[in-house]
Amino acid sequence: MPDHKQLPLTALTPATVQAGDLARLPHMTGWFEPLLLSKLLLRVIISDVFGQYADRRLVSAALDPVPKEALGDRIDISGSMAKDDGTVWIDYVSDLGDGFDATYAIAYLLAQSQLPVEGYGSLPRGNLVVMGGDQVYPTATRDDYNVKMRLPYSLALPDKGGKSHPLILLIPGNHDWYDGLVNFLAIFCRNEPTPIGDWRTRQQRSYFAVKVSDNWWVWGIDIALVRDMDQPQADYFVTIAKEMPQGANIILCSAEPGWYKAAEEGDSFRTLTYAARIAEHAQDEHGSTKDLKIPLVLSGDSHHYAHYFGAGTHYITSGGGGAFLHGTLELESEIKARWLRDEEATLELKTCYPTKKDSEKLLDGNKKFSVLNPELTWALAILYLIYSFALTSRPHWDVALIEFLILAGGLCGYSRYQEGYFSAKLILAAGAQALVHMLVIGAISFLAWGINKKILGIEWHWLFWLLYLSPFAFTLGRWAAGQIFGWSLLITCRYFNMNHNDAFSAMKLDSHRHFLRHW
Repeated sequence: MPDHKQLPLTALTPATVQAGDLARLPHMTGWFEPLLLSKLLLRVIISDVFGQYADRRLVSAALDPVPKEALGDRIDISGSMAKDDGTVWIDYVSDLGDGFDATYAIAYLLAQSQLPVEGYGSLPRGNLVVMGGDQVYPTATRDDYNVKMRLPYSLALPDKGGKSHPLILLIPGNHDWYDGLVNFLAIFCRNEPTPIGDWRTRQQRSYFAVKVSDNWWVWGIDIALVRDMDQPQADYFVTIAKEMPQGANIILCSAEPGWYKAAEEGDSFRTLTYAARIAEHAQDEHGSTKDLKIPLVLSGDSHHYAHYFGAGTHYITSGGGGAFLHGTLELESEIKARWLRDEEATLELKTCYPTKKDSEKLLDGNKKFSVLNPELTWALAILYLIYSFALTSRPHWDVALIEFLILAGGLCGYSRYQEGYFSAKLILAAGAQALVHMLVIGAISFLAWGINKKILGIEWHWLFWLLYLSPFAFTLGRWAAGQIFGWSLLITCRYFNMNHNDAFSAMKLDSHRHFLRHW
């Protein structure tokens, strides 16, 4: 039998894990590791392109033909939902499976049979956990699902055996889709339930609808990477809506808070609206409108808590299940949205967590960018070395101009990808950062040249000249590059409403974790 220390992380279970394993468990993802960024970009391109021609949602629906009469039995979980006092409790968590500690902390709270909350007494554990997307970071491999998601939840609530188990239902986020949804479907969408500790899955597709009480339902839609609803999924929800009772209430879950982009009517908002209109237009066999209501819409993707309310519906973003923290500086106090019946509604921001004031303070962590992201600063130091070598080998303005344009173009392209648009503000920010980098490269080059000219007086072979420049690039250059990049993120996020994702992902914050408990 192998020594316990040699057990791979994928072999750990609640029965075999020991204190010595803690150091081996995953830490927060380093989003600025050049190799990781390259792999993610490749996966995004492949998934986006091939996903449009080989949509796994269509395949999943084709492999899951279910008669109308059998659909009712599949979606009715109300018998296992009610507590002894008749109340129904549902837990919602999203954006987990990154750092083990943060993910386990939330899983532990979800697992408690009673959770004391100041001002609300003791809240009982939900009989259903809805996971709202991005169950693992950064990519959706089987090993990552097992180690980063299933293991912490199994440790928090080990399998108790027996026939009765709390349920888990899941919708995929963009990170679940980066392998084409292969592993998500294989692990969570099966005829036989998948054990996750004492919890059990109960779905055959990447979307679901369940009846949790006589008058309450939960819908979870899959918007994929293309942020749309495929036809079999639309047909599924149309069938569900026709069978729902008059005036029933729906909790609608999506992988993205589309209402953030409601004013521009972004793709995810249009898909969310499409799902809502399926409910709105539902009719009975006599053609009478069923008057289905959507009092609550839930989403993750943004790793903060934000509560908007308007036109009788609460819109809540809760992405605090374990991934790095997002700030709330970009949240509008009011959002204009054409929701149902094409009437413009005003969504008002009621509260957010962290607060905008706290988010602004947290940004100061970018001053430590070099320490938190050594991989990228080393890559920038190598770039400094190459640029410095070119400048000192042919000291002419056209060399500096070409280097500036290449660097500015690269930073501009990266910002365009992250922000999703081009603008004068974006171009100016990229150009300003590139200019400061070039000034530092010029200063380092001049310093190295001056020391050799005034002190050393050596005629270097080009290879040895490159080696001579290396200490300057890898000490002064590396420090300066990290400072410039970190301060750029801080300034553009705090004052110019840009780089909100990068400014916070760079800090790898695992604070402000949260989940929702609804009754």
